[in-house]
Amino acid sequence: MRSRYDNPDLTPPWKRKQAVPEVPAERDLVVEEVTTGFCGAVVRCEKTAEGPTVTLEDRFGKHRVFPMAPRGFLLEGRTVTLVRPAGGAPAASGPRLTASGSLAVPGARARVARAGRIYVEGRHDAELVEKVWGDDLRIEGVVVEYLEGVDDLPAIVERFAPGPG
Repeated sequence: MRSRYDNPDLTPPWKRKQAVPEVPAERDLVVEEVTTGFCGAVVRCEKTAEGPTVTLEDRFGKHRVFPMAPRGFLLEGRTVTLVRPAGGAPAASGPRLTASGSLAVPGARARVARAGRIYVEGRHDAELVEKVWGDDLRIEGVVVEYLEGVDDLPAIVERFAPGPG
Protein backbone atom coordinates (compact mmCIF):
# COMPACT_ATOMS: atom_id res chain seq x y z
CA MET A 1 0.00 0.00 0.00
CA ARG A 2 1.28 3.48 -0.96
CA SER A 3 1.43 6.25 1.54
CA ARG A 4 1.19 9.94 0.78
CA TYR A 5 4.65 10.20 2.33
CA ASP A 6 6.26 7.94 -0.28
CA ASN A 7 6.70 10.93 -2.62
CA PRO A 8 10.07 12.62 -1.93
CA ASP A 9 8.55 16.02 -2.86
CA LEU A 10 6.72 17.08 0.29
CA THR A 11 5.51 20.35 -1.18
CA PRO A 12 1.71 20.56 -0.93
CA PRO A 13 0.00 20.20 -4.31
CA TRP A 14 -1.42 23.74 -4.24
CA LYS A 15 2.10 25.18 -3.84
CA ARG A 16 3.76 23.14 -6.60
CA LYS A 17 4.61 25.08 -9.71
CA GLN A 18 2.39 24.12 -12.59
CA ALA A 19 3.84 23.63 -16.05
CA VAL A 20 3.33 26.77 -18.12
CA PRO A 21 2.37 26.12 -21.74
CA GLU A 22 4.56 27.49 -24.52
CA VAL A 23 2.58 29.33 -27.18
CA PRO A 24 4.03 30.35 -30.57
CA ALA A 25 3.96 34.15 -30.96
CA GLU A 26 1.93 34.14 -34.19
CA ARG A 27 1.05 37.46 -35.81
CA ASP A 28 -2.15 39.08 -34.41
CA LEU A 29 -2.18 36.87 -31.28
CA VAL A 30 -3.48 39.12 -28.47
CA VAL A 31 -1.63 38.79 -25.16
CA GLU A 32 -1.05 40.83 -22.01
CA GLU A 33 2.44 41.38 -20.60
CA VAL A 34 2.40 40.34 -16.92
CA THR A 35 4.57 43.01 -15.25
CA THR A 36 3.25 46.12 -17.04
CA GLY A 37 -0.26 45.02 -17.99
CA PHE A 38 0.33 46.18 -21.58
CA CYS A 39 -2.14 44.36 -23.82
CA GLY A 40 -1.68 44.08 -27.57
CA ALA A 41 -1.44 41.99 -30.69
CA VAL A 42 1.84 40.40 -31.74
CA VAL A 43 3.38 42.41 -34.58
CA ARG A 44 6.80 40.74 -34.86
CA CYS A 45 9.37 38.57 -33.13
CA GLU A 46 13.07 39.37 -33.25
CA LYS A 47 16.29 37.83 -32.08
CA THR A 48 18.36 40.47 -30.26
CA ALA A 49 21.59 40.55 -28.29
CA GLU A 50 19.57 40.40 -25.06
CA GLY A 51 17.57 37.41 -26.31
CA PRO A 52 14.34 36.94 -28.25
CA THR A 53 11.81 39.78 -28.11
CA VAL A 54 8.22 40.26 -29.17
CA THR A 55 6.67 43.55 -30.32
CA LEU A 56 3.06 44.16 -29.29
CA GLU A 57 0.70 46.77 -30.76
CA ASP A 58 -2.14 48.06 -28.60
CA ARG A 59 -5.52 49.25 -29.85
CA PHE A 60 -4.21 52.80 -30.28
CA GLY A 61 -1.37 51.66 -32.57
CA LYS A 62 1.35 52.09 -29.92
CA HIS A 63 4.18 49.54 -30.19
CA ARG A 64 6.17 48.16 -27.25
CA VAL A 65 8.93 45.56 -27.23
CA PHE A 66 9.13 42.89 -24.51
CA PRO A 67 11.55 40.02 -23.86
CA MET A 68 10.08 36.55 -24.34
CA ALA A 69 10.58 35.67 -20.70
CA PRO A 70 9.17 32.49 -19.15
CA ARG A 71 5.77 33.11 -17.53
CA GLY A 72 5.80 36.61 -18.99
CA PHE A 73 2.41 36.83 -20.71
CA LEU A 74 -1.27 36.18 -20.16
CA LEU A 75 -3.36 34.58 -22.89
CA GLU A 76 -7.09 34.56 -22.16
CA GLY A 77 -6.29 34.98 -18.45
CA ARG A 78 -3.78 32.11 -18.26
CA THR A 79 -0.03 32.46 -17.81
CA VAL A 80 1.93 31.38 -20.90
CA THR A 81 5.46 31.56 -22.23
CA LEU A 82 5.71 32.99 -25.74
CA VAL A 83 8.16 31.30 -28.10
CA ARG A 84 9.21 32.09 -31.64
CA PRO A 85 6.92 30.55 -34.25
CA ALA A 86 8.24 27.45 -36.03
CA GLY A 87 8.76 29.39 -39.26
CA GLY A 88 10.79 32.11 -37.51
CA ALA A 89 9.29 35.57 -37.25
CA PRO A 90 5.64 36.00 -38.17
CA ALA A 91 5.13 36.73 -41.83
CA ALA A 92 4.44 40.38 -42.52
CA SER A 93 1.06 40.98 -44.07
CA GLY A 94 2.10 44.30 -45.60
CA PRO A 95 5.07 45.51 -47.58
CA ARG A 96 8.60 44.78 -46.37
CA LEU A 97 10.35 47.56 -44.45
CA THR A 98 14.01 48.53 -44.42
CA ALA A 99 15.99 48.86 -41.18
CA SER A 100 15.16 52.59 -41.08
CA GLY A 101 11.43 51.85 -41.33
CA SER A 102 10.89 53.03 -44.90
CA LEU A 103 9.16 50.89 -47.51
CA ALA A 104 11.53 48.52 -49.27
CA VAL A 105 11.49 48.60 -53.06
CA PRO A 106 11.17 44.99 -54.23
CA GLY A 107 13.82 43.95 -56.74
CA ALA A 108 15.61 47.31 -56.56
CA ARG A 109 19.32 47.31 -57.32
CA ALA A 110 21.88 49.71 -55.97
CA ARG A 111 22.63 52.70 -58.17
CA VAL A 112 26.10 53.65 -59.25
CA ALA A 113 27.46 56.22 -56.80
CA ARG A 114 26.26 59.71 -57.60
CA ALA A 115 27.71 63.01 -56.54
CA GLY A 116 26.53 62.58 -52.99
CA ARG A 117 28.58 61.60 -49.97
CA ILE A 118 28.01 61.26 -46.27
CA TYR A 119 31.27 61.67 -44.40
CA VAL A 120 31.31 59.95 -41.00
CA GLU A 121 34.13 60.42 -38.53
CA GLY A 122 33.98 57.27 -36.40
CA ARG A 123 34.12 53.68 -37.63
CA HIS A 124 31.22 52.68 -35.38
CA ASP A 125 29.18 55.63 -36.62
CA ALA A 126 29.84 54.61 -40.24
CA GLU A 127 28.76 51.05 -39.46
CA LEU A 128 25.60 52.33 -37.77
CA VAL A 129 24.69 54.56 -40.72
CA GLU A 130 25.24 51.63 -43.08
CA LYS A 131 23.19 49.25 -40.95
CA VAL A 132 20.21 51.57 -40.47
CA TRP A 133 20.10 53.60 -43.71
CA GLY A 134 22.24 51.48 -46.05
CA ASP A 135 19.34 50.12 -48.13
CA ASP A 136 17.86 53.58 -48.60
CA LEU A 137 21.19 55.18 -49.48
CA ARG A 138 22.16 52.49 -52.02
CA ILE A 139 18.93 53.04 -53.97
CA GLU A 140 19.68 56.78 -54.13
CA GLY A 141 23.34 56.25 -55.03
CA VAL A 142 24.68 57.97 -51.90
CA VAL A 143 28.00 56.74 -50.51
CA VAL A 144 28.92 56.63 -46.81
CA GLU A 145 32.62 57.32 -46.38
CA TYR A 146 34.53 56.69 -43.19
CA LEU A 147 36.92 59.45 -42.21
CA GLU A 148 39.93 58.47 -40.16
CA GLY A 149 39.63 61.69 -38.25
CA VAL A 150 38.04 65.04 -39.02
CA ASP A 151 41.47 66.69 -39.53
CA ASP A 152 41.55 65.58 -43.18
CA LEU A 153 38.00 66.73 -44.02
CA PRO A 154 38.91 69.92 -45.95
CA ALA A 155 41.34 68.01 -48.19
CA ILE A 156 38.82 65.20 -48.79
CA VAL A 157 36.06 67.65 -49.74
CA GLU A 158 38.45 69.52 -52.03
CA ARG A 159 39.43 66.24 -53.76
CA PHE A 160 35.76 65.32 -54.16
CA ALA A 161 35.20 68.75 -55.76
CA PRO A 162 31.48 69.25 -55.20
CA GLY A 163 29.79 71.63 -57.60
CA PRO A 164 26.47 73.43 -57.76
CA GLY A 165 24.75 70.34 -59.24
